[in-house]
Amino acid sequence: MSQTRPLLRVNQRSYRSPRHPTVVVCVDGCEPDYLAQALATGRMPWLRSVVDKGSSLLADCALPSFTNPNNLSIVTGVPPSVHGISGNYFLDTTTGQEQMMNDPQWLCCPTLLAEAAQAGLSVAVVTAKDKLRRLLGHGLQGICFSAECADQARLASHGIEEVLKLVGQPLPSVYSAALSEFVLAAGVRLMQTRRPDLMYLSTTDFVQHKHAPGTPQAEAFFAMLDGYMAQLEALGCVIALTADHGMQAKSGTDGRPQVIYLSDWLRQHLQREDVRVILPITDPYVVHHGALGSFAALYLPDDVHAQSLCNALWALPGVDAAMTRAQAAQALELPPERIGDVLVLADRHTVLGSTASRHDLSGLDAPLRSHGGRGEQRVPLIVNRPTPRLERDRRLRNFDAFDIALNYAQ
Repeated sequence: MSQTRPLLRVNQRSYRSPRHPTVVVCVDGCEPDYLAQALATGRMPWLRSVVDKGSSLLADCALPSFTNPNNLSIVTGVPPSVHGISGNYFLDTTTGQEQMMNDPQWLCCPTLLAEAAQAGLSVAVVTAKDKLRRLLGHGLQGICFSAECADQARLASHGIEEVLKLVGQPLPSVYSAALSEFVLAAGVRLMQTRRPDLMYLSTTDFVQHKHAPGTPQAEAFFAMLDGYMAQLEALGCVIALTADHGMQAKSGTDGRPQVIYLSDWLRQHLQREDVRVILPITDPYVVHHGALGSFAALYLPDDVHAQSLCNALWALPGVDAAMTRAQAAQALELPPERIGDVLVLADRHTVLGSTASRHDLSGLDAPLRSHGGRGEQRVPLIVNRPTPRLERDRRLRNFDAFDIALNYAQ
């Protein structure tokens, strides 16, 4: 690798060019206890070696603790207030239409990946679900494809073709652990055959939504992850592993989800039905969580007082916080023009819905596990190299992953 490549300056952050191939891995829904349990049972020998000789840290993810905002935070190095992706789903107030936030038109700043490629680095991105591919690959001159649609990758549009042949695995089901394994296997094969300077791998949380830390299914998943990380390390990679969010059980002792249905509550509390409830967890893949997460946005008619409503919401069992637009924009680092008049966060044991009749929970074949609030904000930040210059009193964020990998771990 060339040592003359310039220092990268992206979104007011500086990054050194890599001296070794550098891989950032986002393990979707990786609650730190998953790693602790797998370490305790000896299922992650690579991680055990990293704990002994590398850097095993904890960090805070961006809020809401959902997939799109955090993946974009990781690849831009900044919170949603800067990059603009405030959820998986939002209300476009200019049109009054509810929108998926998977189109690059909603992205307000460049990604480190695109800027690194522009500066001459070779870059590869593999994500589990295709909903993220266009955002992560925006402006990128390099390889970018999803495991979900790996059979559709073309050289002109994805920077690569014949992905199934390269990886040597069949196209995986979107609702399976195999989707994440395909991402990791593709990362190893790309490093073996293309050796990109920078690579970003992003998995899916299908397993974490269904299986708690320490269960056989979770143990098998993290053992699989560990094996692919060991292969990347053997190929000489600097690896930073983090998560987009954690995951918590959201059911009571009876196994039923603990839900506050906000539209139903608002109908009783205000005696009206014109408050719009937006659930930013919503995406095309709701079977495993029923569109129930711990974060919601409320859009109010002009004659409903936001602070008064916040005060009433605060009093509800299961509500962790209720904030006005201005309060949430400042406290949670969110773009004020893309959030509601009131933001509601549930506690670590509770989720938020609209009306009971609108949520199809028939696909839940296990007690609900979900995310979105502050209870899922703590995530691992694992680096396979020592980072002695890293300030120990620094508040770490998951979107510091590239900073640490490039500036401290080379």
